[in-house]
Amino acid sequence: MNERAAGERAVRAAGGPVRDRFAIGASVRTVHHDPPHHTRLPRYARGKHGTIVEPEGRAPLADINAQGRGDAPVEQVYAVSFAARELWGDGDHRVVLDLFESYLEDDPQ
Repeated sequence: MNERAAGERAVRAAGGPVRDRFAIGASVRTVHHDPPHHTRLPRYARGKHGTIVEPEGRAPLADINAQGRGDAPVEQVYAVSFAARELWGDGDHRVVLDLFESYLEDDPQ
């Protein structure tokens, strides 16, 4: 069984399927925050515009999990594509990052 299937099964067991917040192709912007604790949102990707490639499955939020707490919410993780130029100011390629849902917000552009 793959990780995504296992995560979806756990979500259903906890109360049913949960609808993804972002659709494939949706424009998103990462939150721009600097928490005093561990985060899986790289500094170079904060406040940047990207596009949802696909949902990757649900996982406990690493920011809370890394603190050794047992109350990490389970969130959808998305593959998000960014223009290299958006992240670093240079480059003609794209970069895909796996990011937790709480790191993302709608970007109406």
